[in-house]
Amino acid sequence: MNKEDLAEYQALALYFTSPQCNVCKVLKPKLSELLAEKFPEMKLHFIDITEDPATAANHQVFTVPVLLVFFEGREFIRKVRNIGLIELEKEISRPYQLLFES
Repeated sequence: MNKEDLAEYQALALYFTSPQCNVCKVLKPKLSELLAEKFPEMKLHFIDITEDPATAANHQVFTVPVLLVFFEGREFIRKVRNIGLIELEKEISRPYQLLFES
């Protein structure tokens, strides 16, 4: 996913994973549920770094799990390894509300 692709979405989350990452597997459904319930306008894409290393490199992702949150094509949030869902919800809420609820 390049910069032109990012610009297509008002709100986008990229979740970088790998098949060997057990944390990624556990976090994936929880993250999907959080975004679907609290931020329904945000699109979520899962990227396996073993299948798409170019996209990972383009976004400077060298470990997993990594979550990148974009608003209007700009990176707003980068979470690496330790991703707390409560903290993430708070960080996404403000820019999301400004974009979709104002």
